[in-house]
Amino acid sequence: MALKEGLLCLLADGDSHGYELKSELEAATGDTWQINIGQVYSTLQRLERDGLVENSATTADGRVVYELTDRGRLAVEDWMETPVDLAVARRDEISLKVLMAVRSGVDDPLRVIERQRAATMGLLQDYTTLKASSESRDLAWSLHLDRLIFSAEAELRWLDRAEERLGDTTPNLNPDQVPSADSVEVRR
Repeated sequence: MALKEGLLCLLADGDSHGYELKSELEAATGDTWQINIGQVYSTLQRLERDGLVENSATTADGRVVYELTDRGRLAVEDWMETPVDLAVARRDEISLKVLMAVRSGVDDPLRVIERQRAATMGLLQDYTTLKASSESRDLAWSLHLDRLIFSAEAELRWLDRAEERLGDTTPNLNPDQVPSADSVEVRR
């Protein structure tokens, strides 16, 4: 979720000023997203420029209160109705590391996978412990932990598959491109 969409959704629930929106957005995401207040204000200015929000008032202490325009309400509805296109989702750094190790020979791809698997297993254990110890926390936090657990499990499955494929002899992989762990000099 972009900050823009989060702010628009909160403003659909009622008028608010920047700091209040920051706090509400952090709470709505189970306090998993710490937001810079400067980003909130610059995003609100862009939203106002684009006609999605407008200044509805100023508080006694000088804070600008924003309200959603009709155009902003349509933008929220459109965002909610449009599924996330995973085909164009963000770049996956783990895949890139493995693929670059295969292609460049800068590291043994199997060692890259091994290191990532250890880190992901540690995270999965942490998430599982958090889930068990925080069942009474709010729904947003619980749902977020579920997502983190499922994502870690999926990553582990992909790492297993990548390791399996690298262990196979495939026509697309030149054996000279996969160095042994002993022959790799890691450049920093």
